[in-house]
Amino acid sequence: MTKLLGVIAIAAVAFAVAPAQAAKHSMGGCSGANLEKTETAIEAMPDGDSKFVAEKEITAAQDALLNGKMGVCGMHLNKAMQATMGK
Repeated sequence: MTKLLGVIAIAAVAFAVAPAQAAKHSMGGCSGANLEKTETAIEAMPDGDSKFVAEKEITAAQDALLNGKMGVCGMHLNKAMQATMGK
């Protein structure tokens, strides 16, 4: 009975967290539109270390997208976006 309650508790947490994670990925996830926006922002950047980092991250994001690794793609895309903002 204790194991059953544990399984139910874990399932309840999973159902509560899953929609939040899906919403998070749909807002800033790895998509062609987000890649294009970030690439445009990178092109407008002045040459320097930040631009080099952003170009490296966008390349890694594109590679991950082509390999179907959406989580990895989103991570690299996020880093590229942050580099374009100078953070």
